Parts: sequence; structure tokens; C-alpha cells
Amino acid sequence: MTRRGLRIQDAQGYVLHASPWRETSLIVQCFTRDHGCVAVVAKGAKRPYSALRPVLVAFQPLWLSWSGSAEVHTLVRAESGPVRLLNGRAMMSAWYLNELILRLLAREDPHPGVYDAYETALEALADTQARSHAAALRRFEWLLLEQAGYGVDEPMPDFADVVAEPVLRQALRERLDLLLDAPLRTRQVLMDLQRY
Repeated sequence: MTRRGLRIQDAQGYVLHASPWRETSLIVQCFTRDHGCVAVVAKGAKRPYSALRPVLVAFQPLWLSWSGSAEVHTLVRAESGPVRLLNGRAMMSAWYLNELILRLLAREDPHPGVYDAYETALEALADTQARSHAAALRRFEWLLLEQAGYGVDEPMPDFADVVAEPVLRQALRERLDLLLDAPLRTRQVLMDLQRY
């Protein structure tokens, strides 16, 4: 702790969502391994030559440093890790994961198991050889519910089983719907994409 509050250096994390703040800055919702969901202000990040602008990209591993004791911290530095490319459908699935995290996890409540499951799901979504990303999504949903205290006391089912997957998907969807006040926006987009 410093006089100005908490200072965190090089925390592993991801951008979940960013929104404009004032003329040149962003409020960024991040998901970190050791600090959970954290809100930071990225001052000047919207400027054309900002060092933060090309780094604060969703689904890319980051090293984040911030300071401050308020609810929204001040981003001091962000460095990107290896680039992960996602195609259109995989990107929508990844936005779905982000929305689940934002809606189900409390701010600044670390969940390293969920973080690891998120990374694993993103790697599976980036795999262009995979025929379906459904199993990766179901595994993440299951682990998120379990780690956040909403899970069931059963071993994880085999989400790669194409016969059982529709029933498992429906059961997870019903459980998530019970926990959320409003339906997930990305879920509807994903369902619409499956028609094509």
C-alpha cells in the first residue's frame, strides 16, 4: 500500500469490456487471475497514438499494472502477450464467456480456477481445426457455476458426447437463467448464428 492506495504490478488478465469515458479515456472491465474482475480507467487510451490503444484488446492475454484505492483504479501500464486469433463465430462465443463472467462474478473476488478455464476455452475457440466449440463453452459454463458457488455436486459430464450435449446444454441454460436477472444478449446472437 502506498499513500495513494493499492498498487498492483504485472497482473495476468484479459479485457472483458471497454466503454468510453470522457473525451480520450476508457473504462475497462478486466478479468485477472489473482484479483478477479477489476475496473480500471485507461487515461488517453482513445488517442490515436496512445500506447494503450492497440494493447487493450479483448481475448488477448495481458500483463496489467494499476493503482488507486477507489472502485475504479487507474491503469498504469498494459503489455500484451501472444496474439490469439478468433474467427467470427468463435469471437461471438468468446463475447458470451465475457458476459457470463461480468454477470456472475463479484468485483475483485479472485477465481483462479475460472481464469484458467477461461484461458482454456479461448484456446479451444481459437483452434480452427475444431469442428464445434460447444464442448468448450459447456465446460466453461460448468466450471464457472461450480467455482462461483452455483454448481452441482456431481463430476463434470462428458460435453464432447454429441448425444448427451443437447440435454446438458439445456440443463446449463436453465440453471443460468435462474441465476441471471435478464437474459444474456450474446446467447441470442449465438443462437441466431447457428441457423447459418
